[in-house]
Amino acid sequence: MVSADVSDAVVAVRARTRSGTPAGCTGCGQLSAWCHSRYVRRLADVTLGGRPLRIDLSVRRLYCENPACPKVTFAEQVPGLTVRYQRRTPQLQRLVEAIGVVLAGRGGARMLRILNVTLSRCTVLAQLMRVPLPPLETPRVLGVDDFALYGGTYGTLLVDATTRLPLTLWEGRDAEQLSRWLREHPGIEVACRDGSLTYRQGIIAGAPDAVQVSDRFHLWQGLSRRVQDIASAHRGCLPAALPPTRATDPELIEETAGNTAADTRAGRHARRLFEAVHALTRTGRSHSSVARELGLDRRTVRKYARARTWQEVMRRPPRKPSTLDPYLDYLQQRWDEGQHSAKILHEELQGKGYLGHYQRVKMAVAPLRRGLPLDEPRARPPSPREAARWITTHPGRRSPHINDRLPRLLGQCPELRHTHDLVLRFAAMLDNRDATSLPRWLNDLADSGLAPLAGLAGALREDRHAVAQGITTPYNSGVNEGRITDVKLQKRLMAGRASVPLLRHRVVLIAHLRRRYADRPTMSPG
Repeated sequence: MVSADVSDAVVAVRARTRSGTPAGCTGCGQLSAWCHSRYVRRLADVTLGGRPLRIDLSVRRLYCENPACPKVTFAEQVPGLTVRYQRRTPQLQRLVEAIGVVLAGRGGARMLRILNVTLSRCTVLAQLMRVPLPPLETPRVLGVDDFALYGGTYGTLLVDATTRLPLTLWEGRDAEQLSRWLREHPGIEVACRDGSLTYRQGIIAGAPDAVQVSDRFHLWQGLSRRVQDIASAHRGCLPAALPPTRATDPELIEETAGNTAADTRAGRHARRLFEAVHALTRTGRSHSSVARELGLDRRTVRKYARARTWQEVMRRPPRKPSTLDPYLDYLQQRWDEGQHSAKILHEELQGKGYLGHYQRVKMAVAPLRRGLPLDEPRARPPSPREAARWITTHPGRRSPHINDRLPRLLGQCPELRHTHDLVLRFAAMLDNRDATSLPRWLNDLADSGLAPLAGLAGALREDRHAVAQGITTPYNSGVNEGRITDVKLQKRLMAGRASVPLLRHRVVLIAHLRRRYADRPTMSPG
């Protein structure tokens, strides 16, 4: 029997189970129809017409007729409607759990409030933690990577590289914890990782028969960082990438510009620091010692120590484009012809379509009155990071701007040219998936005379088998990187305050939730 009571706030449905229908005992499962009494269960259900729905269900308490059963009486359950010790219907419970997985505590509570289901954030989190994790199946291909948990603390994430689903995560990135997990889950054939020595040792100890694969992206990233170090060490060569200026006397212009910069406050500060750093480093003192004495950062001391002149550490930002730029050649021509009146030059430019103010023309010709060239847009030398990106970018993907400047830079700096050749050889190995020339390449890296590349050669030699697998096999850590991005997203949704068990629960469950709903076929209209 079912009846409904519609009030302003809640829709209440009254129902009762049939009398005389046998029900299974919750202790032993034996059917019984011997009624002891009745009581009313109040169950919350999903909203009906936008209003909260409450089901007042009258159920029986029955005697168990099995003498061996420890229960004397039991309450009957209605399949699909009631669950023991539950005041929500299974449908509403699944909704609460799904919203908790997707939005966590506060976000989940707000979403449920929109759906007219009032629950606190603590209740949403409690229901989320009650959801059992899916059974863990040992993968054939395992991905291992670390991620920043909070502050200076890191965590470890394990991913099934075949199904692309996360397996588990924990705090820390030590080898013992990883080896213990691998021993508890035997059967892993391939392990993808970065160049971490910790994970290498953990895999060797926990799964010695697994083939280790050093990720291609991390290999290229490590090489790119060494290229940037070399570019930083040869910072003085970077201005060679700029196109030649139109000035008739570059040395005079450079000297005049240097004198102008020396008169500024920033120029005096740079010159004073440059002289102090070089005075101390010439005595053989380390950069750290000089930094402590002068109260500077070690990187600042290194920058000044590597510079040949104090002007190198002063970067003049390029002038912003102006509406006057198309008329600079005309201004130079008229100035050379003897017209030095800014007012007349402005009137002439207006006749040619210039819409700017007279003051801009007056400021533009001011350098000409001092014997300097027009203040044209100045190209800025590439930074070490930009130079490294030019060298490590595929030739077919370089812009015309890079293709114009990179040959000039490599022609000026033999070290960067040699580095460029080594990068091209390693890129060819990755493109062809051929590690045959890897030993020879490592020898050339070590004999290059460049400290960053020699250090990289030593690190890759220790891990050469995994490096060769990373070059030749299709396995990589791309799945790990994608899952780590998802971990960071879940952390931000919880304001970074989630404990490791809660974070693990959400990361694993939300991946399976997405997979489950993505696999469902969509209903086509009509």
